[in-house]
Amino acid sequence: MTTTASYTVTGMTCGHCVSAVTEEVSAVPGVTDVEVDLATGGLTVTSEQPVDESAVRAAVEEAGYEVSGR
Repeated sequence: MTTTASYTVTGMTCGHCVSAVTEEVSAVPGVTDVEVDLATGGLTVTSEQPVDESAVRAAVEEAGYEVSGR
């Protein structure tokens, strides 16, 4: 069963930002796909099982950005 979770990332301004977030979140155990929408700040994480939200938040922070709300 595939699951998806959506987040909003703040602070991204360019393609490098998207690459950094994609790289860090892709390294979270269980994540199978990451989609980042620079225009909206949208982050969609796909995995086989639900992924720990705190791990996703930590990965985004490691990339230098922040998950807003949720």
